[in-house]
Amino acid sequence: MKSIYWLLRIALFLLLMGLLWGHLASESYRMKEAASGILPFSVLRPLHVSSVYFGIIISGLALMLWGLYREHLLKQHLSWLKVHLFLWIIALTGVFISYFSGNFGGREYWEFPPIWSIPIILSYVLLLWIYIRNLTPVKSWPVYYWMWLSGLVFFLFVFLENYLWLFPFFQQDLVTDITIQWKVNGSIVGAVNQIIYGVAMYLMVKISGDDAFARKPIVFALFFLGLFNLMFNWGHHIYLVPTDRSIHHISYVVSMSEWIILIRIFYLFKRQLKEQKTFYALFPYRFLMAADYWVMLNLFLALLMSIPIINLFTHGTHITVAHAMGTTIGINSMIILAGAFYLIVPKMSKLSSQILNTLFWGVQASLLLMLSFLITMGIIKGKWQITPSELTFSKLQDSLQPYIYGFIASGTVLFITMALLLGYLLFKSFRK
Repeated sequence: MKSIYWLLRIALFLLLMGLLWGHLASESYRMKEAASGILPFSVLRPLHVSSVYFGIIISGLALMLWGLYREHLLKQHLSWLKVHLFLWIIALTGVFISYFSGNFGGREYWEFPPIWSIPIILSYVLLLWIYIRNLTPVKSWPVYYWMWLSGLVFFLFVFLENYLWLFPFFQQDLVTDITIQWKVNGSIVGAVNQIIYGVAMYLMVKISGDDAFARKPIVFALFFLGLFNLMFNWGHHIYLVPTDRSIHHISYVVSMSEWIILIRIFYLFKRQLKEQKTFYALFPYRFLMAADYWVMLNLFLALLMSIPIINLFTHGTHITVAHAMGTTIGINSMIILAGAFYLIVPKMSKLSSQILNTLFWGVQASLLLMLSFLITMGIIKGKWQITPSELTFSKLQDSLQPYIYGFIASGTVLFITMALLLGYLLFKSFRK
């Protein structure tokens, strides 16, 4: 159990540092020179992306392991979790030393030298082995067991695929190289989401006390639809790449199938409002409820971006950034905070509840404002990209200054409120 707690502590610390690097990176919008500020943007961006991404990945694994431990399913090879933790420590140490020393040897989103991917791969192989050995005897799996298994398998597969660029065969063909890299960046998010959403499903079952819910046919239908999208909807990431058109057509159809999920969310929305009166007093439920709302907003935005003509308009604009930040903060981080509060702070004083409730709403409001500013800037830039204009890029940036200041201000509030929540959880975790 100590290894699981340390995994979660590391993950929370990474998310906290990711907020700091992100806030410093947002300040670069006001800088006239690329290398000005505390750290250049070329260093802040990978620091921010890797901290947040690894924080989400590791916290998902920690909460998954905690769920299995709570269900008394981690009976074999429990001591190997220490090795799993040690492998992550090696990888993270190497990654961040590389960044601070300016040693960038990877690709987009994975900009660290490939050598540090080896302990990550080994950690996943080990964890998958532990998972299979412990859960194989279990019959009639609830849906979240399948979600966790598919997340582990597909992350390992896609992460290995991510390093095909090391082979000359793939390096020599530019179209193939770009296709694989952009495909990986889309698919790997789906693999991580399988684990995170499995945690959300587990929490909803435990909070409601309805174990049968995780075995209903409709839940498995939505799981398979999500798995189908994980495997095939990555094509909308490469609409601008001159690949076989059939790939684009298939991915478009698959992406549009996600409307089924959105329609189902709206259908359940009215019933959820009734549930709020019962469960709202539970702090973890508030974060799950918030994640539901952000799912609706971000899924709607993602589906619009999957339409080729709109994708052409939004590509390379702040709208893409808004979608990425909306999903990582609004959905993944809310689920992680729900799980962390459920594990670390099952009960709290009235004063703590009031303070944390204020921070909770501060996060939601500031995130909504920040995404609104990003989307507005994206619309302005997208229009500038596709229509003839005498406006230079520097003049365009000058015209965005009011929105940039709004983005920085709302981001600062988000940084403070989210950092206080993460700091509170970290403090409480060391008292367990």
